[in-house]
Amino acid sequence: MAFHYDGVVDEWNDFGWHDKVIHVSVPNQTKWWFAKRFLHPDIVSEYNYIFLWDENLGVENFHPGRYLSIVRQEGLEISQPALDPSKSKVHHRITVRMTQYYVIHLILIFMPLNRRYYNGGKCNDNSTGPPCIGWVEMMAPVYSKAAWRCAWYMIQNDFIHAWGLDMQLGYCAQGDRTIKVGVVDSEYIVHMALPTLGGPSNEPKASKLST
Repeated sequence: MAFHYDGVVDEWNDFGWHDKVIHVSVPNQTKWWFAKRFLHPDIVSEYNYIFLWDENLGVENFHPGRYLSIVRQEGLEISQPALDPSKSKVHHRITVRMTQYYVIHLILIFMPLNRRYYNGGKCNDNSTGPPCIGWVEMMAPVYSKAAWRCAWYMIQNDFIHAWGLDMQLGYCAQGDRTIKVGVVDSEYIVHMALPTLGGPSNEPKASKLST
């Protein structure tokens, strides 16, 4: 099933799978609107994982098979790939790729001082909750079947950006969010932050982070 928020359907004809999927076209809606109406947990129950991603992501360095292999091995119920800091707009340092690790929540095993990120004084040694630890951003979340059944009920019918939902996802982690929620570093993406939803954003621009 392919969702089209821009009303453009025929331009996908070049893809071999075009005629094998259901196309749903509703202009000026967001992924959350489509997910709430068409991705009910019972509808997608045959799938083990749900990728609910924005369209402005670069995936040239991302391999879904390797990614899911890590997610299964580490028991992550909610996860996301890390962001390439040299090419991405980064809003939260916890999502920045660290090349020496592949799952951020496992850093404690190798280097305890790097268990958490410190961002503008918002996170410190006593931080135990999001967005300092056990947290993923809303641009590229990946849910297990069980986590999605919980998260779907948190989605309001009129969600646009879903800001704030990320702070609540820990309740859907099927256990300790610091263990069940994590960022995978070895499979990373680029957040291009292209203007969508009708035009340029008036929000302050996030900075690029260099390695």
